[in-house]
Amino acid sequence: MKKGYSLPLALLFFYSAFADVKLPKIFSDNMVLQRNQQIPVWGWANAKEKITVQFDKQTKTIVAGKDGKWMLKLDAESAGGPYQLTIKGKNSIAINNVLVGEVWVCSGQSNMEMPIAGWGKINNYEQEIAAADYPEIRQFLVTKAVSSVPKDDVPGGDWKPCSSATAGDFTAVGYFFARELYKQLHIPIGLINTSWGGTMVETWISHGAFEKSDEFKGMIANMSQEDLNLQMKQKADALQKTVEKLQGTYSNNINAAQWKDENFDDSHWPKMKLPGLWEAQKMGLEDLDGLVWFRKIIIVDNVDAGKPAILDLGKIDDSDETFVNGVKVGETKNKYGDNRSYHIAAGILKAGKNVIAVKVEDTGGGGGIYGNASDMKLTIVDKAQPLDGDWLFSIERIYSGNNSTGPNSFPTLLYNAMLNPLIPYGIKGAIWYQGETNAGRAYQYRKAFPLMITDWRQHWGEGDFPFYFVQLASFNAGNGDSEHGSDWAELREAQTMTLSLPNTGMAVTTDIGEAHDIHPKDKQDVGKRLAAVALANAYAQPKEFSGPVYQSMKTDGNKVTISFSHIGSGLMTKDKYGYIKGFEIAGADKKFHWAKAYISGDNVIVYSDEVANPVAVHYGWADDALDANLFNKDGFPANSFRTDSWKGITEEAKYVIGQ
Repeated sequence: MKKGYSLPLALLFFYSAFADVKLPKIFSDNMVLQRNQQIPVWGWANAKEKITVQFDKQTKTIVAGKDGKWMLKLDAESAGGPYQLTIKGKNSIAINNVLVGEVWVCSGQSNMEMPIAGWGKINNYEQEIAAADYPEIRQFLVTKAVSSVPKDDVPGGDWKPCSSATAGDFTAVGYFFARELYKQLHIPIGLINTSWGGTMVETWISHGAFEKSDEFKGMIANMSQEDLNLQMKQKADALQKTVEKLQGTYSNNINAAQWKDENFDDSHWPKMKLPGLWEAQKMGLEDLDGLVWFRKIIIVDNVDAGKPAILDLGKIDDSDETFVNGVKVGETKNKYGDNRSYHIAAGILKAGKNVIAVKVEDTGGGGGIYGNASDMKLTIVDKAQPLDGDWLFSIERIYSGNNSTGPNSFPTLLYNAMLNPLIPYGIKGAIWYQGETNAGRAYQYRKAFPLMITDWRQHWGEGDFPFYFVQLASFNAGNGDSEHGSDWAELREAQTMTLSLPNTGMAVTTDIGEAHDIHPKDKQDVGKRLAAVALANAYAQPKEFSGPVYQSMKTDGNKVTISFSHIGSGLMTKDKYGYIKGFEIAGADKKFHWAKAYISGDNVIVYSDEVANPVAVHYGWADDALDANLFNKDGFPANSFRTDSWKGITEEAKYVIGQ
């Protein structure tokens, strides 16, 4: 370099940014690589730096590009290990305990995210954890993040072999899927868990896919990268102003240490009605993630002063620390589906005024104290004092890491941050559990869901890799049925229609939902049914993998004969009296009546004395379809369906950015 000459600062930073060879976080100890296909390995280094990759008996080299990026593909390997993967440039990286087997992406919203022993506590979780000795089943849990641009790496995560010490954090659906595959295939199974509760399908789709879609290109046309950044900043600024208006002032370094104390002056705090997530309060807090305190005064009679008590607060999303008169009585971390019930020791409650203070942390999605009003109460001996109603609240901190933008604030945010960085890691396929958040736009889901699957496949470049998904379980979301319309039934229909894409499969779960819990605890059967689809289709095991699927109808007088595919070993009902439930029938007036139904060979005969000339049949057409009880003898439930194409209740609902 000539004396007196210096590189521009930006160029100096460029050359120093990749001083060492670096790998994406998904390349780490305990990883699982996909067998029987080329294995992509990539990372960053100095421009034009020679990189050598060694694995098993392979050694390959490549030179980094001008931008410092490099990628090569190792030859296909059979299942096995453990191996060491080494990457050498000016420095050397050794990745240990690497297995080769089957790698599956696990994605979607909370029913995929739901861990074995975390906030949901699945059925028999303690026994499941105790028995979770499967070191060749491993999970990479992607740290949650949003981004307005496609990222090169995830913000965090590492591979964990399955053991009693780690299994509690595994996606329950993914774990039971993997366990079934492992028992059948006897090879390592890797799970890449990139999921986020409460998220809509549009946030998992790339910007480019929307641009190519007739359905969505108009929506995305006016959302350039600059526009998205501006809108995200505007949302953050609007939230800040809302908080300042509510509580007079706000800064991220508020000293909230005294907010738990009984004598703290909270007279200037605003009020919020509980239970109820703060996003639903119409106070402008729809984008708030952070720390919020709630305080409430209760009066205790002289006769009850000093006695022990039970404090019930309902559900809290996500975490809480709870105090009574400044004394901590309990805390719960990251269990947003659990009711809080804390013991108040003798001597804490006093006669007259007492103060309950609850510090709530929300890291994404809904936030606050929610559930049934009857679950909020203070019980002293056998007397219960209700706690629902007005609570004072104040915001200690707004989490600004996501610019106060949640995963559903705009499309593409989770594709950019939690999927794009994983591509082109070698995978076998994907399993997906999502749709609850899209139920209000079920008709448009017919376009959005296939668009996402096609988008992922095109970016991965592995062709039409297997993509298997869970149909929505039964849940009484809004008393939806044939009479009033059911957006959940319409969403299930959209999911069924997505099976027209090649190499897709669906696990029906209407029989194992819970009418009053959107997070059903039976995740074992969900995983097993997904595994049955995979074993039959991806691994060519000749077994039935689906319940009866509607094929056609034929009318004869007042009776309708319904035929099915996937009858397996034959049709059956689990009702001990042999009654088939869940069928409805309608004439030209479109008024549905409960129908009588019986099995006739491989068909079901449906009729109603109130419908002389039937034209349409519904089965399981409701938010809560638990009554529907048609199965095949292989143990799989029939898919809910309708034979008509009459206009549904979601046909006019369209996705609008920022709403």
